[in-house]
Amino acid sequence: MKSLSDFRRSLLAWYDRSARSLPWRRTCDPYRIWVSEIMLQQTRVAAVLPYYERFLERFPDVESLAEASEPEVLAAWSGLGYYSRARNMLKAARQIVERCGFPRDYESIRALAGVGDYTAAAIASIAFGLPHAVLDGNVLRVLSRIANDAGDISSALTKRRLGEIANLFLDNQRPGDFNQALMELGATICVPGQPLCGECPLKRHCEAHRAGVEKKRPVKAARGATRKVPLTLLVIEHEGKILLYQRQHPPMRGFWELPESLQVPLAQRGGVSRRFRHSIMNQNYEVTVERATLARAPKGMRWLNPSDLAALPLTTMSRKALRLLR
Repeated sequence: MKSLSDFRRSLLAWYDRSARSLPWRRTCDPYRIWVSEIMLQQTRVAAVLPYYERFLERFPDVESLAEASEPEVLAAWSGLGYYSRARNMLKAARQIVERCGFPRDYESIRALAGVGDYTAAAIASIAFGLPHAVLDGNVLRVLSRIANDAGDISSALTKRRLGEIANLFLDNQRPGDFNQALMELGATICVPGQPLCGECPLKRHCEAHRAGVEKKRPVKAARGATRKVPLTLLVIEHEGKILLYQRQHPPMRGFWELPESLQVPLAQRGGVSRRFRHSIMNQNYEVTVERATLARAPKGMRWLNPSDLAALPLTTMSRKALRLLR
């Protein structure tokens, strides 16, 4: 793909021109952003809009929500469905008031009732400008096409892989806008089935479009089906050391791994390659291993001495790749 800076500029320029005018995009109030994110869980934007306005008229701030009774909140929510969301909002509002204000860091937001990884990242980035990438259905679809990822989109391994790509791509200067731009792209252009590639600002960065398989991504395997997943790992050496990164998310949090090619787009690949197969549950990986060079370690990656690798928790796939090139 082209450079990450060009990817970010193209996406944000498109978003600045084309983003839908939605009320929660016209505020930095974490309470109002939180309300919108909870309402948007499993619910279309068009259905949320009238409820959002009415809910905020009834509960204009977190204090008024915290003081409400459960029947009052459920009445204001009536018709949106998934009522556990409303009950959790009431619990979370009372948590916020007990703490004397809306939490301002990811972990504290994540600890609120009814808030998961995606919602915490959305609030942290949009309300507070914190660099946390979101991963919802729209973003997964966009990234699976950008990376031409043939993994089962519903599997934890594929989500972990795409989540790491999302963190790599994230624009740390405008994380909230960047997250919303990816979601907007998935909702309006990079849609299921028939993506509007002719209108997409990221077309030239899209590996699935280049391969002509954009309509076949993302892949959602039938339960129990086995999927073939192509993967390229790079063995990047510099001054006798090898570039690796440590997983920050489950599964296998804390394990070290060789970078995938998409994670280091500026690496100069050397042409020496080997191949092997590796299976994890219903994923059959067809792994290509290539040598490459890079002058500087990207953020989140480290140069490590080969002699130190034996003492580190290194993924089996990376150990196989290193043995193959040696």
